[in-house]
Amino acid sequence: MDAIEIETVAEPTLSDPVLIEGLPGVGHVGKLAAEYLLEEFDSELVRRVYADEFPPQVSIDEEGVADLVCAEFHAVETDGRDLLVLTGDHQAGSNAGHYHLTESFLDIAESFGVESVFALGGVPTGELIEEYHVLGAVTDADLKADLEAEDVEFREDEPAGGIVGVSGLLLGLGGRRGLDATCLMGETSGYLVDPKSARAVLEVLEEVIGFDLNYESLEDRAEEMEEVVGKIQEMQNQGNQMPTDDDLRYIG
Repeated sequence: MDAIEIETVAEPTLSDPVLIEGLPGVGHVGKLAAEYLLEEFDSELVRRVYADEFPPQVSIDEEGVADLVCAEFHAVETDGRDLLVLTGDHQAGSNAGHYHLTESFLDIAESFGVESVFALGGVPTGELIEEYHVLGAVTDADLKADLEAEDVEFREDEPAGGIVGVSGLLLGLGGRRGLDATCLMGETSGYLVDPKSARAVLEVLEEVIGFDLNYESLEDRAEEMEEVVGKIQEMQNQGNQMPTDDDLRYIG
């Protein structure tokens, strides 16, 4: 196969769509938020993107059928603006791959008429969180006012080291194309999947884009994670080390 192959699944007509990116990252905040949009609204798979930069593996569904790993674009109808949601289980394996894939993602987005981009992710704090904040980064200072009205914080030199991966390049490369691009990053401990951080990011999107979500199932997942957090706090109080990946392998 070619380095990048794009499969056309459907050709819907979207009205002034917004690109929402939620690929794996810290706390799976962006991925969880994007997939929650697909769960809560009517959506249609429109593109699959295959790349030799993804891991050499297939996914297996409930019927035992294998599919080559890929990224997917879904068209989503909300009670506000139309969305084009980018999800997947992997990011590129090299620096060059990140650039090439992001350019392809932007090509697809522009083919649907996207002019506004929201990349979603998490910012690790290294400690458990009581009050969740959302950090922002934009390609144009004029985009900040609406976000600051929703308590999005713009902090100098945060996240430390900048924004890496597709989320960062959607701003860097998207800005060079003249797109209005924003990255929303929910604070998260970084220890485990974080539904509360995902909700904090989604609540900002609700107000800025204009749609309504029901958070019942996300709250259920948050309660499950609270049990895990309680165990972590107990271990910390006892002076034990943080749990390893093997200890948390059953989590989301």
